[in-house]
Amino acid sequence: MNHRLRTGALAAGALALTLPLAGCFSAESAESSGTGDDARISLAMMQPPRSGLNPMSDDAFKLSRWATAETLVALDDTSDPVPALATEWEQTDDLTWRFTLRDGVTFHDGTELTAEAAAHSLRVATESSPLPRILDGVDMEVSVDDGQVVVTTGSPDPLLPNRLTSPQLSILSANAYDGGTISPVGTGTGPFELVSVDGTSSATLDRFDGYWGAPAAAAGIDADFVPDGTARAAALRTGTAHVVETVPAGQAASIDEELLHEVPMPRTNTLYLNAESGPFADPAVRAAAREAVDRAQIIASAYEDRADEAVGLLGPALPWTLEERGGADYDEILAGRAEPADVDGVEISLGTFTDRAELPEVAVLLEQQLEAAGFVVEQDVREYQFIESDALDGAFDAFILSRATVLDSGDPVAYFGADFTCAGSFNLSQLCDEDVDAAIDAASAAPAGEARRAAIMAAEAQILATDSAIPLLHERVIQGETGGVAGAVRDPRERTLVTNETRIDAQ
Repeated sequence: MNHRLRTGALAAGALALTLPLAGCFSAESAESSGTGDDARISLAMMQPPRSGLNPMSDDAFKLSRWATAETLVALDDTSDPVPALATEWEQTDDLTWRFTLRDGVTFHDGTELTAEAAAHSLRVATESSPLPRILDGVDMEVSVDDGQVVVTTGSPDPLLPNRLTSPQLSILSANAYDGGTISPVGTGTGPFELVSVDGTSSATLDRFDGYWGAPAAAAGIDADFVPDGTARAAALRTGTAHVVETVPAGQAASIDEELLHEVPMPRTNTLYLNAESGPFADPAVRAAAREAVDRAQIIASAYEDRADEAVGLLGPALPWTLEERGGADYDEILAGRAEPADVDGVEISLGTFTDRAELPEVAVLLEQQLEAAGFVVEQDVREYQFIESDALDGAFDAFILSRATVLDSGDPVAYFGADFTCAGSFNLSQLCDEDVDAAIDAASAAPAGEARRAAIMAAEAQILATDSAIPLLHERVIQGETGGVAGAVRDPRERTLVTNETRIDAQ
């Protein structure tokens, strides 16, 4: 089976870090940064680097959002793989993939992108400890043959091109790897070159004139790390920053609505019900809990109407789900749900955690809704680190969790497998259902594209039919942009923010 895609264009920290309390901004404010080709884009980022911008860590997503580091493969809006530094790829047998690199790509340090340079970056990732999440459990060898990068897996992996889209598998020049550290400063391939990093305070990037694609519309990026939400909101109100990550919902009312853009996130708040023991071992009792939930009330009260009601486990951050959900086969599976039981005085325990500010309020609202239906609810709310092990052990009849539904591959099958299979490592519902396992296995084996999306939706329907997980809502994040910004990306996957097309127009 062959898959070909073509396009003409398309260390741990070596830095000494100290965490600022609120963040301070670069000397050049957004208001004074000019417009057009000479403009610099000012960013207020939510989190400072945790590992000195080591791409093996989650800091890689900053490198991706700044358009300084690139991967062999990218994702389109449907989470299908598309060319990036690789222009085409071919699966030559069940275990082997060959990637053809783009010609004329130069690293920021002036060296040329070659198959050996790309393979070296991937080998470093496979040998990293800990491994990048996307490679967890993946047996992968990387070699070079006839100018192509050859990736061989230990078992068939139809998702291999998707894996290579992870920012943690960015391709850096050989000069990035020196003495056990990895430095992205001056070693990427993107339209912006990372030229300096000031600990956990700020980072500076300049336009890279040797970029293989269209040159950046802006002269550079000045990124400040501002963990305090009030300070980020103030930066947007005062025009100190052009683009602001994650404006707190509580600050939104004090900001001009035209500057705020709500981005659906691939994160679902779900009520997990213990399907193995206790009252919810009975599917009819689980169905009664499902019927008791009033999502609109939860969203209006706990989220100030800044969330989307969940009709499934996957939400509007994956827009293809809106089209795929609800077909005849999907509806037929859901028709097999149990009828709700009459409950009167059924005692249940309900757990959640305090780390996400809205969840304790969600627990209060759910307690009221469940008790109105006849349940007697006892709450247990703790910090996540003190409650996770009990939740995983099935100590609660019900548990509320805010859960990321797509991981680094942009694909939700790993989430389904971890949360809902008999052998799942994060199976809060203690669910073990042959039909669910079979549906998730089928989705896991399906090739990327239309067939995989159809299999994913069939698996979602099988999970929902058990009523072991009741999706409540899909979260949104608020991105702030001043009036002069054009082309900032509102990316649900949080991989892209500034591109070569982002610019500052006259306000």
